[in-house]
Amino acid sequence: MNPRGLRPGQVLAFFALMGVGNVAIADAERLEADLRALFAEGGSLSLGEVSSAMLRSRVSAEDIVFETLEGERLRIDRYTVSGDYDAPDEVTLEGIRIEDSLTELTLMSMENMVLGEPSRAVFPFHDDLAPEEVSVGSLAVDDIVIELASELAEELFFGTPLQAGQGRMTIDQVRGESLSHAAIGLLEISGVAGTFDELDEFGSGSFSLASLRLEGLTGIDSEGEEKLASLVLDDLAVDASGLVGSLALLDVDGDFDDGKGGVRLEGLHVDLARMIELAPEDERTELRMASNVLTGGSGELRLDAAFLGSWQEEGEHSVLVSDSQINVHDALRLLLDINLPVMMPPGVAPGDAFADMAWLQDATLLGGDIRLNLADQGLFPRLATLGASLEGITEAQYVEQARTQAQGFGMMFGPEIQAVLVGLVDLLEGAAEELEVHVTLPSESSVTSYMNDPLGVPSQLSFKVETR
Repeated sequence: MNPRGLRPGQVLAFFALMGVGNVAIADAERLEADLRALFAEGGSLSLGEVSSAMLRSRVSAEDIVFETLEGERLRIDRYTVSGDYDAPDEVTLEGIRIEDSLTELTLMSMENMVLGEPSRAVFPFHDDLAPEEVSVGSLAVDDIVIELASELAEELFFGTPLQAGQGRMTIDQVRGESLSHAAIGLLEISGVAGTFDELDEFGSGSFSLASLRLEGLTGIDSEGEEKLASLVLDDLAVDASGLVGSLALLDVDGDFDDGKGGVRLEGLHVDLARMIELAPEDERTELRMASNVLTGGSGELRLDAAFLGSWQEEGEHSVLVSDSQINVHDALRLLLDINLPVMMPPGVAPGDAFADMAWLQDATLLGGDIRLNLADQGLFPRLATLGASLEGITEAQYVEQARTQAQGFGMMFGPEIQAVLVGLVDLLEGAAEELEVHVTLPSESSVTSYMNDPLGVPSQLSFKVETR
């Protein structure tokens, strides 16, 4: 029997726990050393208790306070590393606050930040880590508050209008996946709200954003190489002296590898009447005239738009299709359909075509057609009324003058252009509600040939112009 009366199994368990305990103590020492190294320069650091939980593979440091030489103070209530210290399952920071130590004003706060599967337990500021050594499997941040009138906010929002703002921003949640120096798999920000004062051309006011989600952002480590697979913005609203409006949806599909992509804009609303009332008095008359033309006197500009594209491979060539539309409510609707069979230049994949249209100059166009439909929803008669008023003539005289000019341009640029311009005059007069232009390309041509002789383009194409 052993001196303490323990069974052999209990002895093994005792020594195993002793080994685990030694590892836990070592991890606690490493965490304290890494935190001290993290804040080794530019200020003073104080740490509370650094402890470890032997059976749960967790080590934590409490009451971290770092004061910079510039007068800022960073507080972290608790810093916890879970799992293997060299390859953590999770790192959690609780109660994060950045304060101005002179005024005691909180510049930024977060309830918690959780890093899933980070490449390190502590990311050093002053170490020469290779970029590929910095990565995070997932990110979760809750309840963020940022004071915009601070150097910290200037750095966070560098290059945006918020950089020079004064006010406060709150963010309910930030979620991310697969984050590295070169790419972001997913980043979603939700529940954003803020107030600001004298923010560039926006003036003073408030804003809110339900959510912003982006996926598949790559190339962020190389300027000019950035690519974004998807971006979705929901329910943005701004109420300020320089802008009063909202946007229900912005949906950007930048990944054409599946054969389609584009941009959709839904529910853009701008309260022009409200903005005009806030504008300088000497500018209001001209602004009201422009607003009346666009909105028919309502002062409410509403717009929806879509710019969508797709491609299909058909044997040795590809067919690029574009379906775009702009609808300015109570003003006009524009539809543009393009069906373009092309022989791609060597090395250009159809999926790359929409990302950089420069390839078109080296492609062979194999016919195809373009259809443009312009439907008046009240804009053109209002333009005629405004034009006649500004020139001090009747609307009939103004329309006749425009018709004469259209015919004159037609003599210069050909009957195709004349037909389009005369069709626009018909919209001004109210004699037509729609103008449709159908263009058919020759069986083989190139964009370069059109660029070299722009005045000769109409004669090289087949035009059909109709008004209804």
